[in-house]
Amino acid sequence: MQIDLTGKIIFITGAGGRLGITYIDQLTKFGAVVIGTELPGPRFDNLIDLYAANRNVSLYELDVCDELQVEDVFKRMLEDGLLANVFINNAAVTGELLMGEGKIFPDLANTSLLDWSSTVDVNLTGAFLIARQIDRDIAGRYPASLINISTMYALKGPHHNIYEGMPFKSFSAYSASKAGLHGLTLWLASYWAKQGINVNTLAPGAVNNNHSETFKSKVSELIMKGAMAEPEQISDVIAFLCSDLPSYMTAQIINVDGGFSGW
Repeated sequence: MQIDLTGKIIFITGAGGRLGITYIDQLTKFGAVVIGTELPGPRFDNLIDLYAANRNVSLYELDVCDELQVEDVFKRMLEDGLLANVFINNAAVTGELLMGEGKIFPDLANTSLLDWSSTVDVNLTGAFLIARQIDRDIAGRYPASLINISTMYALKGPHHNIYEGMPFKSFSAYSASKAGLHGLTLWLASYWAKQGINVNTLAPGAVNNNHSETFKSKVSELIMKGAMAEPEQISDVIAFLCSDLPSYMTAQIINVDGGFSGW
């Protein structure tokens, strides 16, 4: 089965991370035009370096938590003739990203309200703002699809013991916001069903990203396939969901976790 994304114009938030870049590479390989958005700063600058010469990639600065910026980027996109028909809510704050380098990762008792709110704002409210703008500008005009990127920890509790001795922990706000994201998927799928917009959640498992061998070993013991995922194994499924092949699929959570959720 060959995936063909010719004619697809795919809008991605949070495109500057490792998975976001992998998504851009895979989707353009299959013929899509990609609109990548990212916060201003080093990640956006790296996107410019990677794709400025690629005619199939357009880049916009965007803070998904700023509703005026969301409205503006859709306006600019439409003025540029980029009628996106697939949207991927990929922007996310993880606990590791929030802490940055050199900060001590908080346990539950020491999680600040600011850290909780910042995570929920990006992971859930940002996705809502994108969906609201789709409803304003796209719904009813032409068929489209929305893919919300969640996590294997959205509907399953983490194994806290695997984080013992690690510089990072499982973060409560991340799990809670990503579970809420699938709730948004279900609501939107029902709301847009008659308007030709499919909405699904993709829940990646643990993705290899320069983790220590000790951590990779601990995580791999919890996965049926016995290994963490490579980014391309997630982007393969993204490409399928962006195609016309799953035209009868909506309101689903698709776990790409090597069997973690099946135990």
